[in-house]
Amino acid sequence: MDIAHFLLDFILHVDQHLRTFIADHGLWVYALLFLIIFVETGVVVMPFLPGDSLLFVVGIMCGAGLMSLPLSLGLLFAAAVLGNQSNYAIGRWIGPKVFQWEQSRFFNKRAFEQAHGFYERYGGVAIVAARFMPFLRTFAPFVAGVAAMSRRKFIFYDVLGGALWIGGVILAGYFFGDIPFVKTHLDKIIWAMILIPGLVIVLGAFRAKLKTKA
Repeated sequence: MDIAHFLLDFILHVDQHLRTFIADHGLWVYALLFLIIFVETGVVVMPFLPGDSLLFVVGIMCGAGLMSLPLSLGLLFAAAVLGNQSNYAIGRWIGPKVFQWEQSRFFNKRAFEQAHGFYERYGGVAIVAARFMPFLRTFAPFVAGVAAMSRRKFIFYDVLGGALWIGGVILAGYFFGDIPFVKTHLDKIIWAMILIPGLVIVLGAFRAKLKTKA
């Protein structure tokens, strides 16, 4: 099985893979989950990892007694916050170099200055909301760093967004995972958690493009 096929199978059947991993490796599952959440939020080239569906399944596993709820919440919250901090730091390191570039057909310096103003004024909402959007949650902290959003402000909204995302999705799985409908249609729920936010992003980008043309 090649890497792409394995990743697709893991994303779509994360519940089965997680149960198998717990049975085979026990407590190492916490290290694996920490790594996945950290990489998804902290490495800008890894936006395709199954954050939402993974957290929901973790909540189901905690509800079934296969994992510890407090430990899962604490570790994955730390992974989400540290991942965003890493991504932001990379953006901050790249940002000053970008702002020194001269205006050209390939680089719009004014657009970057506007991005900085946007993140200073509205960036907090963007950081929190992006937590619940695949792809956007990987790029938002990086863009915030490039746009030179103040570190204190970023840390506050990073922690707030991380707590809402990790706590909200894991607890949803914990409290609702034992419902017969959820058990029966878990595969469809996972698909919905992947596709619906993606469609929202695509439609939003399309509407923004239409407004720009208008």
